[in-house]
Amino acid sequence: MTKTLNHFIDGKRVEGKSGRLGDVFNPATGDVTAQVPLASADEVRAVIAAAAAALPGWAATPPARRTQVLFKLRELLIEHTDELAELLSSEHGKTLPDARGELGRGIEVVEFACGIPQALKGEYSENVGSNVDSYTIRQPVGVVAGITPFNFPAMVPMWMYPVAIACGNTFVLKPSERDPSVAIRIAELASEAGLPDGVLNVVNGDKEAVDVLLTDERIDAISFVGSTQIGEYIYKTGCAHGKRVQALCGAKNHMIVLPDADMDQATDALMGAGYGSAGERCMAISVAVCVGDETADTLIGKLAPQVQALKVGPYTDEESEMGPVISRDSQDRIKDYVDAGVAAGAELVVDGRDISLQGYENGYFVGGCLFDKVTPDMSIYTDEIFGPVLCVVRAGDYDTALGLVNDHEYGNGAAIFTRDGDAARDFASRAKIGMIGINVPIPVPVAYHSFGGWKRSLFGDHHIHGMEGVRFYTRLKTMTTRWPSGIREGAEFNFKRGSDH
Repeated sequence: MTKTLNHFIDGKRVEGKSGRLGDVFNPATGDVTAQVPLASADEVRAVIAAAAAALPGWAATPPARRTQVLFKLRELLIEHTDELAELLSSEHGKTLPDARGELGRGIEVVEFACGIPQALKGEYSENVGSNVDSYTIRQPVGVVAGITPFNFPAMVPMWMYPVAIACGNTFVLKPSERDPSVAIRIAELASEAGLPDGVLNVVNGDKEAVDVLLTDERIDAISFVGSTQIGEYIYKTGCAHGKRVQALCGAKNHMIVLPDADMDQATDALMGAGYGSAGERCMAISVAVCVGDETADTLIGKLAPQVQALKVGPYTDEESEMGPVISRDSQDRIKDYVDAGVAAGAELVVDGRDISLQGYENGYFVGGCLFDKVTPDMSIYTDEIFGPVLCVVRAGDYDTALGLVNDHEYGNGAAIFTRDGDAARDFASRAKIGMIGINVPIPVPVAYHSFGGWKRSLFGDHHIHGMEGVRFYTRLKTMTTRWPSGIREGAEFNFKRGSDH
């Protein structure tokens, strides 16, 4: 019998009442492994009510006491890593080492949040005017909602709520309905760590649930990671209802390879960045821009045999280097893009469309695909494919390559591989991109820096986690104070400079 998952509300698992259910699949087999309740609008409002009720007490809790819970959560996450990785891989399909790596990057944000008291310190200025002092504090925004994607069902939520709750907010998480189990289990661990009921809640759902989060007046801020189309809708709708919104969206990340680059290093980098996690990540390198035909020929010669040799299989096979994609729809969409690339005239050097694994014929597998001689007018170049497809574009010179990076609508991440310090410094300065790698293919910042792109890769003013996360989840308040000194100066009718107070 297929199991039914639950919501996690007010410190406990709660059965869905809407009567609507979504299927959760094992992407390696195509089998339904669970059903997830899709919350009604009333159910979502009840979750928001639980978070709102918990807010006053949690916001008033000293930051040092809040972080004690996070220290304990960190211990539990490490203790349960293997369990969580198994849960994650069984619904997402990624390999177990990849799942453990994802959990590790999420734990890093929990560790950063453990130091929040330092980040919440305000500023103090004495005697800004005669007997007048000014100081600032940071206070919680309120009830925060997080809407997260399928591709990192543990890490992306942990990019959000550890910082949010450490800052004194309460949180409502709406994970992807495709792989929600690991998010629900981590919420249970947070409760076990001592997090008060209602501070962290997980509600499963679809657009009906999302629209309530976007419009309910009790939600003060919304964090989102996902596609640009949905992110723009969330940003506009949330802002129209008076909410603070950060929406991290799509990408088409380029890696420029200069003629002086270490080609073996560049090849290894592209293999991991292009095909890791089956290309289902917003920081995947999906375009390699080679400066010069000789550079492209050398790189293709090194890449092709490695792409052909990729070990594709289920997460249960310890030798698998790349698992399935998330769904049949994703598999079909990726193959359609490859078909379109061939029709447009790109050279398909390695074709992974027809891969079939014995015993897993119904799984959602796509083998590694490698294109050469891709041009900027092709859909495989312009669109985010979100699959194991790497495009090689040939550029005549460095400025042309940089122009490709800067002219694309997305600006999430980009990298350059070179031994030339001048070129690397110029690229870091002139690339219109939020995250830059120099001989680093996936420049995802560590937890105490912040993650986010430019252009249509980000809607909103703040990046996620690190100090940008603290700024997003807090409001700045400034106090100007004067205490009676026995000296009367009379009424003031003019707006004065600080020194004239």
